[in-house]
Amino acid sequence: MCGIVGYIGGKKAAPILLDGLKKLEYRGYDSAGIAVRDGEKKPTIIKAEGKLQVLSEKTADGESVKGTCGIGHTRWATHGEPSKINAHPHHTDDDSVVGVHNGIIENYKELREKLLRHDYKFYSETDTEVAIKLIDYYYKKYDMGPIDALAKTMVRIRGSYALVVMFADYPGEIFVARKESPMILGLGEGENFIASDVPAILKYTRKVQYIGNLEMGRVTAEGVTFFDLNGDEIEKPVSTIEWDAEAAEKGGYEHFMMKEIHEQPKVVEDTIRSFITGEEGAYKVNFTESGLTEEDIKKCSGVHIVACGSAYHVGVSTQYVFEDLARIPVRVELASEFRYRKPILGKDDLVIIISQSGETADSLAALRESKEQGVKTLAIVNVVGSSIAREADFVCYTLAGPEIAVATTKAYSTQLIVGYLLAIQFARVLDKLDDEQVNNYIDDLLTIPGKIQKVIDDKERLQWFAAKYANAKDVFFIGRGIDYAICLEGSLKMKEISYVHSEAYAAGELKHGTISLIEDGVLVIGVATQSALYEKTISNMVEVKSRGAYLMGLTSYGSYDLEDTANFTVYVPKVDEHFATSVAIIPLQLLGYYLAVARGLDVDKPRNLAKSVTVE
Repeated sequence: MCGIVGYIGGKKAAPILLDGLKKLEYRGYDSAGIAVRDGEKKPTIIKAEGKLQVLSEKTADGESVKGTCGIGHTRWATHGEPSKINAHPHHTDDDSVVGVHNGIIENYKELREKLLRHDYKFYSETDTEVAIKLIDYYYKKYDMGPIDALAKTMVRIRGSYALVVMFADYPGEIFVARKESPMILGLGEGENFIASDVPAILKYTRKVQYIGNLEMGRVTAEGVTFFDLNGDEIEKPVSTIEWDAEAAEKGGYEHFMMKEIHEQPKVVEDTIRSFITGEEGAYKVNFTESGLTEEDIKKCSGVHIVACGSAYHVGVSTQYVFEDLARIPVRVELASEFRYRKPILGKDDLVIIISQSGETADSLAALRESKEQGVKTLAIVNVVGSSIAREADFVCYTLAGPEIAVATTKAYSTQLIVGYLLAIQFARVLDKLDDEQVNNYIDDLLTIPGKIQKVIDDKERLQWFAAKYANAKDVFFIGRGIDYAICLEGSLKMKEISYVHSEAYAAGELKHGTISLIEDGVLVIGVATQSALYEKTISNMVEVKSRGAYLMGLTSYGSYDLEDTANFTVYVPKVDEHFATSVAIIPLQLLGYYLAVARGLDVDKPRNLAKSVTVE
C-alpha cells in the first residue's frame, strides 16, 4: 500500500519523481525516498521520515539532485516501523542494486535466513531489503542478467509485489516486476514513466501499458520491453487514459475530500448515462459493454456481492434493492472473509466484486476463488485495466474519475448507481418489472444528481453542528433496512477521518444489548428514509433519547414530525426509497468531513490508512 514512481529520459528526474509521489501520497505517507542516477555514477539515495514535504524540503523540491534516471517511493508501513532506515529505496551494501517495492513478501524471514548464511547483512526491518538483496544474490552468484535475476527471485518469493529496480551495471535502464500489486508504464517522447497509479503520470502522458501478473519489464528512455517468467519477450497493447488531469488536482478546494464531495452530482449523472439508452420516456438499461447478456442474467440463480470497507456498504444497500426488485437471493460478504470460509457457490451464481482501485487484495483473492469454482464474476471498478477488471468475466466501470482522498465519496456514490442499475436490469429480464416501470425508475435515478447538489448547497448547517460536537467521544448511528446500510457508511466516514469512535446498529437490535452504551449527552444519529420502517425507527430514537442521548435525525422532506423527537434534524430531498442511500449519505459525508476539520485533522490522509489496500 505504497506509492511508486520511476522516470528515465532527458529531464531532471528528481522533480518529476517528487511531483509523482505527491499525487500518490494518499497511498502511503509515513516516509518517502528517491534514488537518482547521474550517468554511470552510483545513485544518490535520499530518504526522510514523515510526510513527503520533508523529503521535498530536503532536496529543494528535487532541484538539488542531479540525474535523469530515478525511482521514488512513499511508504505505508507493513514490515518495520516508520523510520528513515526503513524507508525506501533499499539497496545492497555496494549500491549495485537499488529498488523500491509495494506489497508484502510473506516468506521474507525464510529468505532473510538464507541470505544471512551467504554473508549478507541487513540494516532495516523491511521485507523489501530482503527482496533487493535476493535479486543481488542471484545476479552475482549465477552471473545472470537483470531479467533472469528478477525471474529467479519471483519464483522464490511468496506474496504480492510491484518491484522497481536499478542495477549499477545498467545505467540507462530500470527494471520492473509485478505480482498482484498494481503498476503501470507511461510512454512519452524520449522518456518513459513507471507508477503504481494513474494520477502520478497524468501530467506527463496519457499513453500507458499495463504489466501483467508474473511479468517483468525493461524500461529505457526509448521504450519498454516486457518479458514472461521464462525471459521471453511478450507484446503489450498501448492504452490511452481518458481521465482529465485536472480531476487529480484540488481545484481551489482546501481538501480533495471536499472537492470530491462536490463532484458527485456530475460523476453520478455520467455513470447513470453510461448504462442507459433511449430517450426521455423510453429509457432502457444497457450492459452490453460490460459483456453481461440477458442470457447470462436468465441463467443466474443467486448473487454474491463481495467487497471491503465502503464498497461492502454499497453491497449492503444493493442487496436490499436487488432482492426487492428482482426477487433473487443476494448475499453480501466481506472479501477478507470470503475465501477463508470456503464458500459454497452454485454453478449458476454470479459473484459481484466491488472495488474502486480494482487492485484491492482481498477482493482480488475472492474473485480468483470464485473463478476457481467455475462461477461467473462481474467487477464494478473505477480503474480501467486494473487487475480485477482484467480478470473478471464482466466489467462495469464507474465514471468517478481519479479519487485522491483516502475516504471515498464519489467512487462510493457511483458504485451505488451501478448496483441500482444491475438490480433494475435483472428485474426486467426476470419479468419482475415491465418497460414502463423500468423507465420510471430511470427517470427517478436521473433526478439524483440535482438532489445531491441541493444537499451540498445546504452544507453550512452541518458545519455548524460538527463544530458543536467536535469533542464527541462516542457516536452511534441507528436505522432499519436501507437506512441501516446508510448508517454503516456514515459511521465509517466519521471514524476514519475524525477518529471519533462511532458504531452503526440496526435499530431493532438496540434492546438486545447495545442500548446499554447510551448515557447522558451521547450523540445518536437516527436515519429514517424508509416509510414502512419510519414509525419503528422513531420508536427506537425515543428509546435512546429517554436514556439521555442527544438525537440528530436524518429524513426526507415532508417527515417534519421527526422534529418532535430529534434535537437536530437534517432533511434531504425525496427520491424513490430504493435509492435513498444516494441522497441521504451526503449529509453524513459532510458531517464526517467537518468534524475532522473542526478537530484540526488531516482530512485527506487519515492516520494509519491508505487509499488502495493491495495487501491482506
